[in-house]
Amino acid sequence: MPIALPLRRLWTLDKFAYSLRVFIAFSGALLFSVFQADVALVIPLFLGIIACALSETDDSWQGRLQALIVTLLCFALASFVVQWLFAWPWLFALGLGVSAFTLIMLGAIGQRYATIASGTLILSIYSMINIEQHGGVDADVASRQLLLLAGAAWYGLISVIWCALFSRQPVKQSMARVYKTLGEFLILKSALFEPVRGVDVEARRVALAHQNGQVVAALNQAKEMIFRRLEGQRGSQKLNRYLRIYFIAQDIHERASSTHYPYSALTEAFFHHDVLFRCQRLLDQQGRACRQLAKSLLLNRPFDHELSEQALMDLRASIDNLSDRDRPEWRALIHPLNALADNLATLETQIASVQNPDASFDRRDSALFDRSPSSIKEAWNRVRLNLTLGSPTFRHAVRLSSALVAGYALLQWLDPEQGFWILLTTLFVCRPNFATTRRFLSQRILGTVLGLVVGWASISLFPQPGVQSMIAVAAGVCFFANRERHYVIATASITLLVLCSFNQVGDGFDLIWPRLFDTLLGAVIAGLAVFFILPDWQGRRLYREAAKVLTSHRGYLDEIVHQYETGKQDDLAYRLARRNAHNADAAFSTLLTNMLHEPGHYRKQDADSGLRFLVLSNTLLSHLSALGAHRHRLTDDEDDAALMPQARRISELLEAMTRELHARQPVTALDEQTEMLLAALGDTPKDAATPVSSERATAVTLYRPIQSQLRLIAEQLTPLAQSAARLTQRPKSAGH
Repeated sequence: MPIALPLRRLWTLDKFAYSLRVFIAFSGALLFSVFQADVALVIPLFLGIIACALSETDDSWQGRLQALIVTLLCFALASFVVQWLFAWPWLFALGLGVSAFTLIMLGAIGQRYATIASGTLILSIYSMINIEQHGGVDADVASRQLLLLAGAAWYGLISVIWCALFSRQPVKQSMARVYKTLGEFLILKSALFEPVRGVDVEARRVALAHQNGQVVAALNQAKEMIFRRLEGQRGSQKLNRYLRIYFIAQDIHERASSTHYPYSALTEAFFHHDVLFRCQRLLDQQGRACRQLAKSLLLNRPFDHELSEQALMDLRASIDNLSDRDRPEWRALIHPLNALADNLATLETQIASVQNPDASFDRRDSALFDRSPSSIKEAWNRVRLNLTLGSPTFRHAVRLSSALVAGYALLQWLDPEQGFWILLTTLFVCRPNFATTRRFLSQRILGTVLGLVVGWASISLFPQPGVQSMIAVAAGVCFFANRERHYVIATASITLLVLCSFNQVGDGFDLIWPRLFDTLLGAVIAGLAVFFILPDWQGRRLYREAAKVLTSHRGYLDEIVHQYETGKQDDLAYRLARRNAHNADAAFSTLLTNMLHEPGHYRKQDADSGLRFLVLSNTLLSHLSALGAHRHRLTDDEDDAALMPQARRISELLEAMTRELHARQPVTALDEQTEMLLAALGDTPKDAATPVSSERATAVTLYRPIQSQLRLIAEQLTPLAQSAARLTQRPKSAGH
């Protein structure tokens, strides 16, 4: 047990299986070279393994086998084209630019294609290094290129077999990640209930919006993993269970995202009461329960969640106490507090239902939306739509292909030793936007320096070839374990692998300064390319992304209205509209973060307006979520049925705002339309601290959640239009 528990916990780490596969592949290649008594075989085999591991897609074993076949075909074509053109520099430069542009554009089809295309580019440069290492094209070049493909095929075989044996482990890890991020989201949201004056509420909302982006990313990844494995396996009981747990997570996210009343008004009204502390404590407990659920999923342990019945009872008692006091300024807030308590109680039930998802599963529509192209025509249409200067994919394709050609021209001019490392650095550092490129550039240089120092010490202290080979294997595993989260360590590890591997067939000390020099040159080329070649400054796209946010929010509202008219049903159309709204909100948050890391001279001047728009759009989304949480079929004689035309009017105003934003035209002020909407939605006090008359008190007690949420949504229109108007303003200085 003392040994089994750490091993079991190690198995739950998402990078452990990945690293173990790489270790098996590297070890097998090393043993093969030992048995062949030719240590030089290690280098092409290792390079092929690395390229294939970087091209690995997440699929069922059948899907991964198909992807592997496509990957190997791309690798073979790239490898032998490099071999064929290597002796003609100008023709080689042309082929390099065209192939780089084509492969990046193929990434517009989908993430799977982007991954394979990136791996193919990497293997192309590895092929150049493999040829250059032996002085150019000679009689044995074909066999050495085949060793690259053999290394890739070897890792691919391990990957397919592993996926067949442990197909559900990645799904389990992805679902655990969903509930962990949900837990962090709930804990962050609980801070909004803290009745403390002087805190930066807007900063907390921005942090919540960023965390919402992480939840959305985790949900999207989990959905893709489940979908790929469900293809042709609809009868799998385990997979269907994970599908139900995923749907529960979606429901929890909608409830957690909802806002029933402005928290600032609640804080001001109940500052001296304990009701908000109780809400905060309960929401914090639910967040911690989600994090515990994530651990239970990973360790295959039962999730024994004790319902917080006492905390709910205390919250109800606190609200009842406020009602008994019958203070006029509180009357308008008692019903929103009760709605909040109901929402927290439903959240509690949803979290508890994960323990036995089959018992509470009554969903008729369990379909998942397939975002991959269904035909070659659709795939080509995706590429064709991106063949424009306005497409970030097109701009990145032009930028990267130009940078690679410039790097190749530079190495031909300087003729440096091991010069193709310039291209490899440019490929890894040049990213689709400036902020990401700058981060990878600095980390690549720092990691290379660190790796060279450690590598120099390693080959000096351990001159034995066997020890250096084991260090190379360990460094390769370390690279794959850290490449996504700790890029400095990953770069240092891959540099150490290169030094120890190349020291087996030559003098590794002679590689230290060329590797450092080439890394600096490649990083400079990548930095100049992203700065001068079709620079994709995020501020220039801010208004378009804002338009996409409002479009998706409008689609979500339309689906909610449709559900009120036809009855609550968690069908694919509703779930897709909800997911699109959260995806757009997360994309805007990411773009804004990248924009804030751009140089001040090129940054759009109204970054504060972008942050303001993010807070307002996220607030609008939270009110839409609350409206969706209450959805049910409205009967013709129900009072709320008369509110649906007002909901459609809100949708029309959002559409008009979207059109103006997308065209970058002045956004029409909505003060008058908002006042008309609020009048049509009924007279409910805006300010919780404002006393109400005895005549209105009776009307206020007739609380209608739909009316309340539509009013709160309508109240967001005017500030949203004002913020959107600032986003359409052109900067005073055009910049680059």
